Amino acid sequence: MSTTLAAPHAAPGPAAVHVARARVDAVDLLRGLVMVLMLLDHTRDFVDLRAWLFDPADLSRTTPALFLTRWVTHFCAPVFVFLAGTGAYLQRARGKPKGELSRFLLTRGLWLVVVEFTLVKVGFTFNLDWSFLGIFQVIWVIGVSMVVLAALVHLPTAAVAAFGVAMIALHNAFDGVRVAPGPDASALDQLWIFLHQQGPVTVLGLPAMVIYPLVPWIGVMAAGYALGAVYTWDAERRRRFLVRLGLALTAGFVLLRLTNLYGDPSPWGPQKDALFTVLSVLDTTKYPPSLLFLMMTLGPALLFLAWAEPREPGWLGEKLVTFGRVPLFFYLLQWPAANGIGLVANWAAGQPTAWHFQNVPERFGSPPAGAGFDLWVVYALWLLGVLLLYPLCRWFAGVKRRRRDWWLGYL
Repeated sequence: MSTTLAAPHAAPGPAAVHVARARVDAVDLLRGLVMVLMLLDHTRDFVDLRAWLFDPADLSRTTPALFLTRWVTHFCAPVFVFLAGTGAYLQRARGKPKGELSRFLLTRGLWLVVVEFTLVKVGFTFNLDWSFLGIFQVIWVIGVSMVVLAALVHLPTAAVAAFGVAMIALHNAFDGVRVAPGPDASALDQLWIFLHQQGPVTVLGLPAMVIYPLVPWIGVMAAGYALGAVYTWDAERRRRFLVRLGLALTAGFVLLRLTNLYGDPSPWGPQKDALFTVLSVLDTTKYPPSLLFLMMTLGPALLFLAWAEPREPGWLGEKLVTFGRVPLFFYLLQWPAANGIGLVANWAAGQPTAWHFQNVPERFGSPPAGAGFDLWVVYALWLLGVLLLYPLCRWFAGVKRRRRDWWLGYL
């Protein structure tokens, strides 16, 4: 989805064209960067089998390198969801009527929910058994958030911003509301799991797992939509705003986190040494994302946008911009790429491979003995995955640039 924005009622001159291109590069550069980091996280899932034994953020079992490998990928989902909202606003700013934008968000959102339990599930498991429906992950969250945004776009942008910020800021007040998941859970209990608590659910009589509850992700997309309005401002005003907001969120994270007063259900505390104490401060809650988790990730993301806009992306940046212009296409490819690379690596090393084809419930617990590699292998195979996906993404970005077929908007 292009984010180019020309000045209305006037043909853009050289300076306007440069600003518009800078905006495309800044947004797509950030989106491409976090998607490449997403591939790192998912490559780790299939190559370093500690992923199936314990949480890399578990300070009692992790190493600093493993923790930071996981932590840096925390930027992926918030930026991915946030910029999806920004992209929606930019469609409106380019002249798409609200009614048309609303219909597109509604239909694309519903389509993404279907994609989560078909293409994503198969790419993740290499398995066609739907006795386990699947995992409610980031694509389902984006889909439902788009459905909600389809209604919100009819409100003033300030109201959409207030809605998003309020959901992000206030949802941790309900952290103490917990329900007991399980086959006997009531409909209201299951609804709460979908809204604000990780856990198993039953859908159409089939078991499934909610990893990404909807709150506050809906608010993140709404806030991203409101931020799109700053891309109608002149470049200098926009950059000042991004810097100030990014610094405020980042500094606010530090101050609020150190007090342990509010914003995350898991307080930090002294650890066995200074380094692990710092990691404890960074170890905020992702499922669902706490206020502090979102301040920690979106604050630096806004600073990155401000930093990137006046700069040419360079050779590496151009490659990341290419990924950022085809986000869903990349996402759908990166699951089978990560699983396939792990499968080939395990096969080549004479390690067990059958688990690559298991459904999700069978995968959790103890991975097969003798499978998996050290962390440096994860990084090597991640880079291989990036190299393999780049030509495909460059081709599809070219298709989207040359053609205006309606269905391309859904990919």
